[in-house]
Amino acid sequence: MNSVYEATLIGSGRHRVIIKDSIDIKGLRTTLGSCALLDVAPATKNADVINHLLAHDCQIVGKAVMHELAYGITGINYHFGTPTNPKYPELIPGGSSSGSAAAIAENLAEFSLGTDTGGSIRMPAACCGVYGLKPTFARVSRNGVHPKDTSLDCVGPFANSVDAIELAMQCIDPTFKPFPLINKPPRLALLDVDAEEVVKSTLLQELENTSIAYEVVKAESFKAAFEAGMHVINYETWQAFGHLTETGKIADDVQQRLLKASATTLEQVDNANQIREKFRKEIDDILEKFDAICLPTLPQIPPKVVDAANTVAFLNLTALVRPFNLSGHPAITIPYETAQGQPVGLQLVAKHHADEQLCAIAKYISDANKSAQGASS
Repeated sequence: MNSVYEATLIGSGRHRVIIKDSIDIKGLRTTLGSCALLDVAPATKNADVINHLLAHDCQIVGKAVMHELAYGITGINYHFGTPTNPKYPELIPGGSSSGSAAAIAENLAEFSLGTDTGGSIRMPAACCGVYGLKPTFARVSRNGVHPKDTSLDCVGPFANSVDAIELAMQCIDPTFKPFPLINKPPRLALLDVDAEEVVKSTLLQELENTSIAYEVVKAESFKAAFEAGMHVINYETWQAFGHLTETGKIADDVQQRLLKASATTLEQVDNANQIREKFRKEIDDILEKFDAICLPTLPQIPPKVVDAANTVAFLNLTALVRPFNLSGHPAITIPYETAQGQPVGLQLVAKHHADEQLCAIAKYISDANKSAQGASS
């Protein structure tokens, strides 16, 4: 199944870009992958990021398929079809920005845009074996992006290299200035988290190959931050899309999740925001001593599409990405493979608004891995 459901040509620039269908493009409908929104009027103006792209020598070549209403992590869409994961066809493409990730893995564009509310850029990037960046919260304009009101969601790019990620950020964020090339190993904190042994061992081997030293650290409220992030996304998504449950046009997986989200209370949200502040400070304190935090992007190998019909059963796949939506820190995922050829991601996290430095560290690690591989071949 193709990752792009609506081909279009807007602009005449040399950088080909594909856009998630939660971002307004003037003259096109923004359906968020849902039949419940097929009758919406076309957008009357571009989202800010679209105007930035068109002003930076870009051409928009299509809108990407996504998990319905950006409220799922498998990327399975029963209305528009599920994008095939180009490098790992049996595995889920990941969600919600499934088509945006798959399009890059398929080399359909130089970079693509997705959105990340609970891992929806980093997770599909890891599933599809590409790079994906969630910028600092509010760093990139969300004007013209759905849902309108959120304390978690970020617009960010997918690409096949850090250089292309940096190019994308320069196009969508006028304040982004690439960091100078790093010429010495960064100080890394390895966050102690739960993950399958094959994931941990693969990433530790990759770090050892680079000869970059790291120190193991803990964040005591990490698991609590995951639960808190769930409460916040459930409350905010119900506020945005709860009315659509009355249409009878939402796929059952999203419908049931929305109805369950309706029970989220303001007390739960208030408690979640207290955890948000505590967790944010814990991460800030770690980043006072280190240049970046590293950890797996996903706690396990992505499941097969045939096994992933029940989104709720796989929500733990976001256990290692969702906390950083709550805290607002920028995070990027670097693609790797196990010895068996299965996808894993190394997630890097930096200080708020240190997006440029984060990309430079990711580039240093990627280049160090390539040099190590070249020396051993």
